[in-house]
Amino acid sequence: MVTDSSVVARQIGELYHQLYLHLHVRWQPGESRPGPEALAMMQHLHVTGPLTIGEIVQHLQRAQSAISEQVMRLEQQGWLTRFADQRDRRRTLVWLSEAGLAVLHKAQRPLDADLMAASLQQLSTVEQQQLIALLQRWLAAAIPLNHWSPDHE
Repeated sequence: MVTDSSVVARQIGELYHQLYLHLHVRWQPGESRPGPEALAMMQHLHVTGPLTIGEIVQHLQRAQSAISEQVMRLEQQGWLTRFADQRDRRRTLVWLSEAGLAVLHKAQRPLDADLMAASLQQLSTVEQQQLIALLQRWLAAAIPLNHWSPDHE
């Protein structure tokens, strides 16, 4: 059987597009969601752990006033909190609150876990395991093709 990988790629792209339309995470009306800059800061904090405002300024290469304002807005949303550094009480650290971790987790997951689980019930256990194995093999083949890493976002 001869397959044209570009045809397969288009078919998979269309299927993924359709899956995304039907299974993506939906935010409720009035539910706050982080904008791109807020999300970038929250993702960075999640990777690094608690930081001072000055450290955030250095890491994100932004003006201190911009970072201070962003931290204040995220605190008002209830997504960040400040606390004294236990090793040096003169330092104040910024970290994600429980609500911030929940919003970050939701924003980072493109597909709704409950909708995926419900739709996967239509597949047999063997088919589910085959799908996972194929996706793992595809991911392993894709990783060397790209220098992007979620750790360097």
